[in-house]
Amino acid sequence: MKLSQADLTEGKILHFDKPYTWTSFQLVKKIKYLTKAKKVGHAGTLDPLATGVLIICLGRATKKIEELQKMPKVYTGIIRLGATTPCFDLEQEVDQEYPTEHITHEMIHEATHQFVGEIQQIPPAHSAVKVKGQRAYQIARAGGTPEIKPKTVQIASFEITEINLPDVHFKIVCGKGTYIRSIARDFGKALDSGGHLTKLVREAIGNYTLDNAVEIDDLEIEGKV
Repeated sequence: MKLSQADLTEGKILHFDKPYTWTSFQLVKKIKYLTKAKKVGHAGTLDPLATGVLIICLGRATKKIEELQKMPKVYTGIIRLGATTPCFDLEQEVDQEYPTEHITHEMIHEATHQFVGEIQQIPPAHSAVKVKGQRAYQIARAGGTPEIKPKTVQIASFEITEINLPDVHFKIVCGKGTYIRSIARDFGKALDSGGHLTKLVREAIGNYTLDNAVEIDDLEIEGKV
């Protein structure tokens, strides 16, 4: 994809497939380096071990970030039952194991119902949520236990697409501020077990979909040799 100099100043909305292990900030920094745009921002953080759609706004388009963040998001991924990790995904080692022998396919499908609609969830301790002016993950990494208050989020749908215990494949459509890692944790609890994410892909944010996302290596800047 070729960007003109006008795109960099007047504004442009791009969406990328965030590379695995990259932070959202790293992608923003990379795009800022490649484009030399004065203003670059993203609309909706993705965890390092998640891949998929990350919207990047250039120039005056950064004014639309708040609007873009409100659009519905589509995620697919895998919840592994029977174990938990401190961060609710694979960024840290398993800290506790739980039984799964009692879990049936019917129980798994039935458990999804309690996560649809307007629900209360507690964000992970290893997240960017602010607690008394400090990021929760900073407190957690320093050995503390951040006191995170529940927040209201909207889940439009929670579909189980495949069951291969202990792995459960899913598709979730949700609103702003939803932590899929928290759903993985709470889903395990709902089944009298444990749960954590082993895969997460953001398939779409509104009409910005993964199948037409821009690859970093395909980005070209007009007039740049």
